[in-house]
Amino acid sequence: MAATALDGLVVADFSRVLAGPLCSQTLGDLGADVIKVERPGTGDDTREWGPPFVEEGSTYYLGLNRNKRSLTLDLRDGADHELALELCSRADVVLESFRPGTMDRLGLGYDALRERNPRLVYTSISAFGSGELTRSMPGYDLLVQAMCGYMSITGEADSHPIKPGTALVDMITGLYATVGTLAALRAREHTGEGQRVEVSLMDSGLAALLNLGSSFANTGEVPRRRGNRHPSIAPYETFAAADHDLAIAGGNDAIWSRLCEAIERPDLAADERFATNADRVAHRAALTAELEATFVRDSAASWAEKLNAAGVPAGPVNDVGEAFALAERLGLEPLLDLEGVRSVRSPLRLEGTPVVAEHRPPRLGEHDDELRAWLRS
Repeated sequence: MAATALDGLVVADFSRVLAGPLCSQTLGDLGADVIKVERPGTGDDTREWGPPFVEEGSTYYLGLNRNKRSLTLDLRDGADHELALELCSRADVVLESFRPGTMDRLGLGYDALRERNPRLVYTSISAFGSGELTRSMPGYDLLVQAMCGYMSITGEADSHPIKPGTALVDMITGLYATVGTLAALRAREHTGEGQRVEVSLMDSGLAALLNLGSSFANTGEVPRRRGNRHPSIAPYETFAAADHDLAIAGGNDAIWSRLCEAIERPDLAADERFATNADRVAHRAALTAELEATFVRDSAASWAEKLNAAGVPAGPVNDVGEAFALAERLGLEPLLDLEGVRSVRSPLRLEGTPVVAEHRPPRLGEHDDELRAWLRS
């Protein structure tokens, strides 16, 4: 079997719920040995987050914890605390998502561990950062989505603010934590020393505003909800077809020209109101009405096939089942079977050091005996 990108890397994962476990699962997929440290008796909160449940546990937990070994430790117990210190001394990465200051009070903070292990990369995930004004503030994805402005830009213009269908800020935070961890490991190759990496949900949520954040920073104008409409591009939204909604991404004038030809509407191409992208954005309501008058004549799938053939990015709005079915038809093999647990494949595809997904998410304390013996050796 080919070597993985992170062969030999040991990750002591004290995190829980979503952002941290997503980070450590990604490191595990890349070949790291991830040791998930959990509370005896209860473990990660997400083990009980359901329904749905299957025989192996909650599907929430199963989606974030493959390629790990579970070690239960009571961090306030003297003997278990010594094992935790030993684990951190042997680890390349410590990942934690407690409220800021908790690991310090447990004697497992960065400063204490750095003395024992100068090469340690110590990644901390928090809700609002570790500053004096924020360190005591608790937070979950929903709360941060509300407070960072993300919910205010999500939903129809005349509706209440709404969160996306997944824990988007948690997910983005987990990915930023992964990037920061890998960057610190790369720097260690040059300096010989580790460092602390800090990522917060609030910072990540603000970064996720992307072009809207840049727009506010440079103009002072507060972005508003627009439903599926893009604030700066048209047509770039969903339209009602005969059966389902149809998504169209008309990112430039050339695509617009091809779209008009494909739907046999040369009158739209010649209309001065729609001549440029800026014109189309300015006259979006009229543009939408004209396009929907055409799209309601046929199915979303039929339009998508015709538009794609003409070089216009378009597709039906799928539900989750339809999305997985499409991925299967495209040969993407989106699902894995790990000893009876169905898992969504990592999107990373590395040719020389392939991603691995070999081990189902561990049962609570499943690897206690082997890991305790290793740490005592």
